[in-house]
Order: sequence, then structure tokens, then C-alpha cells
Amino acid sequence: MTQQMGLPGFDPPTPTDRLMFLLYPDAATAERIAAEARRLKGALGLRGAPLLTERFHITLHHLGDYVGLPNDIVARGRETGVALAHAPFDVTLDRAVSFANRPGNNPFTLQGGEGVETLIDFQKALGEKMARTKLKPDKQFVPHVTLLYDGQVVPAQAIDPIGWTVDRFVLVQSKLGQTQHIVLGEWGLNG
Repeated sequence: MTQQMGLPGFDPPTPTDRLMFLLYPDAATAERIAAEARRLKGALGLRGAPLLTERFHITLHHLGDYVGLPNDIVARGRETGVALAHAPFDVTLDRAVSFANRPGNNPFTLQGGEGVETLIDFQKALGEKMARTKLKPDKQFVPHVTLLYDGQVVPAQAIDPIGWTVDRFVLVQSKLGQTQHIVLGEWGLNG
């Protein structure tokens, strides 16, 4: 007998793919973030390994976890990306802090204050376009770049600001458990 979803006693299939709208920093900024991750890890005695430099990102919206790649969701994500016109904007991250929501595996992040206000506006505008294509936008948004995961919870502390000009955003397929991002769509900001 084959497994079927929704029947009592059967577990649903394990998701293999996650879809997200992301912002990637430019290469020079990603290197600065990596250097700051190494510095903070040493200064604070953290044990977690920093994420790969090319994986540093800000998640704008999570479109869901799926078994396989849902072509209809990808198509609506691409439609959303095309529909959003926005000018480039600056982002500045000026503090490091842990999210204390996963005991023993807390995300240690870079975040910002006033330097992320335009980013928050951009995320809301993208969410409005998502709703028009029948995608569900994230209601809560705490702009951050995850540096590493660690058992310690680090309270907020100031860092030398790290900033860049956001000139594009992407739709990404993340292969769960494989530390692999596949860009499915990319849109430049010039509106």
C-alpha cells in the first residue's frame, strides 16, 4: 500500500524545497559581513560555524516549504517580481543580537535601526504585490542577516555599521538540508 497524504496514521511527506524572496549583499559587503561574523565569534566565544559568505542574505518573504518545486507558486513569484517597481535603497546594519527562539540553536544576527526603515517599506510593497498574485506575504518582518547558529544567546550590541545599496532582489529555491540556493528569478531596482 502506498502512503497517501491526509490518511490517519500516515505522516505527510517531508518538504524538500523552500521558496523565498531574498536580498543578497554585494560581494564586498558579504566579505565585510563574514569578517564581522569571525570577529564576533572570537570576541564572544561562540562555537557555531559562520554561514558561507555567499549565503548571507535578508529574507523578505517566505513563500512556503514544499515536496518538490511547485511550478504554480514559482510562476506567481515571478509575476510578483516583474510587477514591483522600486528605486534602489540603502540598508545599514549596526548591531549584533541573537534570536532566542531555538534552544541550543539560536540564530546570531546582524540587525539595524533607522538604517532598515526603507527596507521595511520595500518588504511591505513586495507583500502587496504578492497578495495581488494570490501569494501569502509574511506579516512579521525583522530585517536581519543570520551570521551563525549557537547555543549562547547574545544580547544586542553595537557594531561598526555595515551598509550597501540594494539594487536587486531574487526569488530563491532553497534545497532543504543541502545548503544550496538556486535563483529562480532576479529583478533589478530602478523604479
